[in-house]
Amino acid sequence: MDSLLETKSIARFTGLTFLSFIAVGILTTVFVAEGIDINLSADPAATAENMLQAETRLRAKAYLSGLGFSLNVSFALGLFFLLKRYGMILAAWCLVATLTAAFLSLMGAVHAMNAAEFASRAAYQDIATGDQRLLLTALQATSDYTAFHLGLVLSSIANAGFFYLFLRSNLIPRIISGWGVFASLFVASTVVLRDFLPAFGSTPITLAFMLSNMIALVSLGVYLSIWGVRTGLDTPGLQRAAA
Repeated sequence: MDSLLETKSIARFTGLTFLSFIAVGILTTVFVAEGIDINLSADPAATAENMLQAETRLRAKAYLSGLGFSLNVSFALGLFFLLKRYGMILAAWCLVATLTAAFLSLMGAVHAMNAAEFASRAAYQDIATGDQRLLLTALQATSDYTAFHLGLVLSSIANAGFFYLFLRSNLIPRIISGWGVFASLFVASTVVLRDFLPAFGSTPITLAFMLSNMIALVSLGVYLSIWGVRTGLDTPGLQRAAA
């Protein structure tokens, strides 16, 4: 009984942590990152110019990214402890992949702080002309873009693995886990394909994979935070674990 209660507690903590991670991301996007996040814009020049005029928001974005990193790590660890009994190797790989992706996303905080330094330090005004500072800032924005998208592909593949383990274990409703596998692979494959086939970068396809992924992730977070996981031995996955 104690182990079942502990499992439910871990599941609820994991769900609440992930919902907090999503909330931090949305708040950052809506109130802080407008115009200074290259991942929200296709115009690196305009983004770089905005960054040079937004020191405070750049620093806020960096610190919020650090908070998001901490929440993401906690979420990944929670999923690992919930799912390792149903596939230790896959769960461990997904954990490492998620942590790597989180680190890549955290690099965006470093680039934001760099840009804030370029925007505020008089020393950079002395050693670089306006165009040079703009170029340096554009490089920070581009580095943020590439790190974010590599992290997105890696985290989506890891999420597909976690959702597969949920599907196999039957710890959550199969409609959530099945949709999660589909949505995660949809994101990963589309992001990779659009680097080679520009048609996959069209707005309808981008909105489709973003919406499908958001439905999967929010559904998982809500279910775990409210109900935890199924703990009765009437499910095939739990029967195998108990054996």
